[in-house]
Amino acid sequence: MNSSPPPPPSFRDLLRVFAWIGCLSFGGPAGQVALMHRELVDKRQWVSEGQYLRALNFCHLLPGPEAQQLATWIGWKLHGVRGGLAAGLLFVIPGALVMLALSFLYVAAVGAGWFAALFLGIKAAVLALVGQAVLRIGGRALKTSFSRWLAVVAFAGLFLFNLPFPLIVLGAGAIGIGVTSWRPAWLHVHPVESPASPPPIGLWRRTVTTVMAGLILWLAPLALILLLLGPDHILAHLARFFGQLAVVSFGGAYAVLSYMAQEAVQTWHWLAAGEMADGLGLAETTPGPLIMVTQFVGFLAAWRSPMPFSPALAGTLGALVTTWVTFAPCFLWIFAFAPWMERLEHARRLQGGLTAVTSAVVGVIANLALWFALHLLFARIGMVTAGPLHLSLPDPATFNLKAAVLALMAALLLFRWRTGVFTMLASCGLAGLVLSWIA
Repeated sequence: MNSSPPPPPSFRDLLRVFAWIGCLSFGGPAGQVALMHRELVDKRQWVSEGQYLRALNFCHLLPGPEAQQLATWIGWKLHGVRGGLAAGLLFVIPGALVMLALSFLYVAAVGAGWFAALFLGIKAAVLALVGQAVLRIGGRALKTSFSRWLAVVAFAGLFLFNLPFPLIVLGAGAIGIGVTSWRPAWLHVHPVESPASPPPIGLWRRTVTTVMAGLILWLAPLALILLLLGPDHILAHLARFFGQLAVVSFGGAYAVLSYMAQEAVQTWHWLAAGEMADGLGLAETTPGPLIMVTQFVGFLAAWRSPMPFSPALAGTLGALVTTWVTFAPCFLWIFAFAPWMERLEHARRLQGGLTAVTSAVVGVIANLALWFALHLLFARIGMVTAGPLHLSLPDPATFNLKAAVLALMAALLLFRWRTGVFTMLASCGLAGLVLSWIA
C-alpha cells in the first residue's frame, strides 16, 4: 500500500527551512541545487522528484541564477506569491549581507602588502575554478559537432573581435531556433512526445498583469535615482548597466562575468582587472548565487564616486541598487511564467535556442578564463587592432612567476587532488602569504 504524500508545510516551516538553506548555500549552482534537493525532496518531500526536475529545466530557460529561481518556484508552488518572495529572498539575503561586510573589509585593507599577497593566491584559485567551469559545462553541453563549433565561434567573437556579449547570446539563440526547425539532430533536440494542453482562460491576462506590476516595481528605484540624482550619477549608471545585464544573463554566472568584467574594467573603469578577480574570490566564499559578485562591483564603483554621499553610504547604496536590479527580475520571471511551465517545456524551437545559447556559453566562459589568466600572469596587456580584429597580447617582460606557481598549485588542488572550494581558496591564499614572505 502506497503511503500518502506528507501535508504541505506551514508558512513558518517554509521560512525556517529556507533561512537554513540560504545560510548553507555554498558551492555554486550545482551545490545549491543538490542542497535543495536533499532538504526539500529527499528529506521533507515538499515537492516530488518529477516536479523538482521539471522546475529545474524550466529555470534553465530563464535569464538569471537558476538556483535562486528554483527556490522562488518552490516557495511559489507551496504558498503562492508570498511563499515565492520568502524563499527567493531568504536564498539571497544571507549572502548579500556577508558580501557587503566583506566589501567594507576589502576597501579597509586594500594597499597592505599582506592583503595583496593573500589575494594573489585567491585569484589563482579563481582561475582554476573558471577553468573547471569550462570543462564541466562543456562536457554537459557540447554533445554534437555543431554545438562545439558554436562554442568556438562564440570564443572567437569575444576574444578576437570584441563582440558584445548580448549579440553573442541573441545570435546563438536565433541560430538554435533556425537549426532546430531544419536539423534538430545538430543540437541534440528531441521531438516533443505529446502536445501541451491549451492555456486556461484568463492565463494571458494574469501573465500580462504580473509582468506590468513586476516591471513597475523593478524600475521604480531607477526612476527615483533619475529624479533625485540625475542620469549621470554613478547609481544611475549602475542601475542601467546591471538591469540590462539581468535580461541577457543566460548560461549562469560565469557566462555573464565575462561580459561584466570587461565592461566594468575597460569601459566604465569602475575597478581594475585584479579587483574583479578579488570580487569573484569573495563571492566564491559566501552563500547564495555566485552572481552576487555584481554587488561587489556596485559597491566599489559607488565608493569611488560617492558625491553627494559619504563613501560608506554611497558604497552601501551602490551595493543595494546593484543587488535589486540583478535579482528582482528573477521573481518577475517565476511569477509571470511558472504557470506556463508545461507549455514552455513543449516549445521545441525554444529548447533548441536555449541549447545553442548553452553551447555558446562554453566559449564565453573560455574567454573569461583566458582574460583572467592574462591579467593574473602579466602586469601589462597590450591591444593589437587590425580592422575588425582586436587581440589582447601580454608583455612577456611583466610575467609574474609567483602567480604562475600559485595557479599551478590551484590546478593541482582542484583537478588532481579534488580539494573542496573552501580548502583550495584558503590554501592558495596562505601560499600567497608564504611566497610573499620568502620573497
